Amino acid sequence: MTQSHSQRVTRSDVAKEAGTSVAVVSYVINNGPRPVAEATRQRVLQAIKKTGYRPNGIARALASGSTQTYGLVAPDISNPFIASMAHALQHEAFADGKVLLLGDAGDNSCRERELINNMLHRQVDGLIYTSVDRHPYINLIQESGTPCVMLDRVDPGLNVSVIQVDEQLAAMQVTQHLIDHGYRDIGIICGPREMLNTQDRIRGWQQALEASSLVVNPSWIFSTNYTRAGGYEATKRMLQSQPPRALFATNEQQALGCLRALAEHGLRVPEDVALVCFNATQESAYNVPSLTAVRQPVDKMARAAIDMLKNWDGEVRRVEFEFYLRTGESCGCQGHKVQPETTEE
Repeated sequence: MTQSHSQRVTRSDVAKEAGTSVAVVSYVINNGPRPVAEATRQRVLQAIKKTGYRPNGIARALASGSTQTYGLVAPDISNPFIASMAHALQHEAFADGKVLLLGDAGDNSCRERELINNMLHRQVDGLIYTSVDRHPYINLIQESGTPCVMLDRVDPGLNVSVIQVDEQLAAMQVTQHLIDHGYRDIGIICGPREMLNTQDRIRGWQQALEASSLVVNPSWIFSTNYTRAGGYEATKRMLQSQPPRALFATNEQQALGCLRALAEHGLRVPEDVALVCFNATQESAYNVPSLTAVRQPVDKMARAAIDMLKNWDGEVRRVEFEFYLRTGESCGCQGHKVQPETTEE
């Protein structure tokens, strides 16, 4: 039996080829609800292969109440940290038999809203979400009844499930690492001041300085975008006056831009200016100098996000993971060697 490209093969076609009823074909495809004799089942499978029949995923979704898809809405997939998280989420979703739909907001809040509406229109089984400006469209999602997990800190009043690390504590500890090296004049290149994660990272930096009775110099807070261009431009501004002896860049991209600006100014890292950063990927280990950086357990966080959607019961949960500090050469640590990337357990 052959079908032209303009004709869609149906279950009726399969039933005719196999010499069975359409109901029996459905039982074979769906593994139930009624049993089918093995000989008949094999005949149906051969008919499916011969006719080239492919089940209608939309129809099956309508029948089962599940589209077998999750949605991910992220600010900027070109950011290596976000890309690594998306990769881990895709791996976990696939292992769970789901397809992950990716929505890249391009750091645009209006586009973010359109992406969310699109995902909801497609009736995804769950949404994983990081907002562009940390003012997420939670009401839009909750009104649809779609399970949602945020991958960043949000206002607790939003009553949404969150998977995160303690960014304030991480910022404090990586700043303390600079202090332990003997640095006393420590500045910070941070994100936009209105963002909650920026506020957390500034507080952590400040807390570490105050705990060691060091000066918190407001003129050494350089706010910019979470991009390489942002880090580059912030460092250029900093170099217009006497720079601090050490810097905490609040994401990896800012740190890479900072390195470029320092190099153009003839400053060496760490000999002239020490540098640490937050949200590193493996890229930090292969940079010259390698970056001392806070890393998040991306694989574990992705696994937890997918499990939360899979076992959704409507209860709001906040799951916090431990971060870790990977030392490199940029802070003054010696003898650093690149370690092969391993899957987190």
